[in-house]
Amino acid sequence: MATPPLGRREFLAASFAAPAAIAGVTALDPLERALQEAGTTAPEVLARDELFWSRYQEAFAIDRSIRLLNHGGTCPCPSRVLAELQRLEHQINTAPHRQIYHVLAPQLETVREGLAADLGAHPDEIAIVRNSTEALEICQWGLDLAAGDEVVTTTHDYPSMRNTWEQRKQRHGIVVTYATFKPPATLDEIFDAVTAKITAKTRVLHISHLTNLTGQLFPVRRLADFAHARGIEVIVDGAHAYAHLPFQIGELGCDYYATSLHKWLYAPVGTGMLWVRKEKLRKLWPLFGAPEPHAADARKLEHAGTGPIGAKLAIGEALRFHRALGVPRKLARLLLLRERWFAPLRGHKNVILYTPESPALASGLATVGIRGVDPIVLADHLWRTKRIVTAPIVIEEVRGLRITPNICSTLDEVDELGRELLAVADRGLPPAAEPSTR
Repeated sequence: MATPPLGRREFLAASFAAPAAIAGVTALDPLERALQEAGTTAPEVLARDELFWSRYQEAFAIDRSIRLLNHGGTCPCPSRVLAELQRLEHQINTAPHRQIYHVLAPQLETVREGLAADLGAHPDEIAIVRNSTEALEICQWGLDLAAGDEVVTTTHDYPSMRNTWEQRKQRHGIVVTYATFKPPATLDEIFDAVTAKITAKTRVLHISHLTNLTGQLFPVRRLADFAHARGIEVIVDGAHAYAHLPFQIGELGCDYYATSLHKWLYAPVGTGMLWVRKEKLRKLWPLFGAPEPHAADARKLEHAGTGPIGAKLAIGEALRFHRALGVPRKLARLLLLRERWFAPLRGHKNVILYTPESPALASGLATVGIRGVDPIVLADHLWRTKRIVTAPIVIEEVRGLRITPNICSTLDEVDELGRELLAVADRGLPPAAEPSTR
């Protein structure tokens, strides 16, 4: 029986009930107060409330001597999530076999139900895995494809996933075709570029929801509808979209959706999720052998041996933290931070923005380039001189820095980034800016 939704007061109480006491970690009462005071304030207005966001900045125990503006790979966990992870690891080590298999394993179903509810899915459709790469490879290796069958993906999809398709090409003789486009792009331009590559032999369409390279949003529903009308399966890489953009899985129309929970959900490193449409489960082979490989149950996709169950169970605490804040508030703040660092650069003759500025086409993740400046050298210069952490992106269509502030980022941090980028755009890099070892 489905659990009835909590009212706002009950949900706040449940979300911010103090976890088991851990030395040095305090209950997040300031966050509860902040949310109560925010009330129904519009997200766009709340995004400018520095007192509200200072309480969220304090909820993360991060090193403030580093200006961490690359949250694209992994995000830090809130202190309450780390406290829960520490509690679970201690519990496991009191009697590992008993605790892992008899006490804690059944509790994973509560986490599964929470993720399913947040995504608008059924728990049987949810596999809890280690990351997006594992989730996607389950699909890439688990679909029956024969020599000559075609997969269409894009040059803007994740390199590991392109490597996986290329390996299937070498082993099984499939055909891999890449669509490409010049960013920033409109949804129509991406749709046209992708659909132009689809042929009568296409069996799988593999696309991003929000690409890791530039934060460009894809027209997922339009592409899924186009593909399904031709009998094509649709895999979506949602590593950067889940817990970042407001959506329910049914709105996308895809068949398979993968994400990393240690990104925008703020769960422990090494946690991810795969959603598989119920009617697609029986034919999807597990990546690791399962007792019933043709079961219509995504749990069959989790048979990878003994793993970090503490990290998986701590997803529940991350999910409570996330739901209490809400995606609209988070996204509004991320967009404000993006505007803050980019505003000084707008219109500069030497600056290239590879990410659409419209919130309908992108998000808080953005990539910027400076003409004549190697992004790898620029990233190294920012680290050596200001301890600013960014991610250089170098592919044929994009040569820039990916900038990803988060709700734990301060205005001072993003302002300093904007000033430093503007200085380089005006004067170039200093002669001594040579790459160093980080």
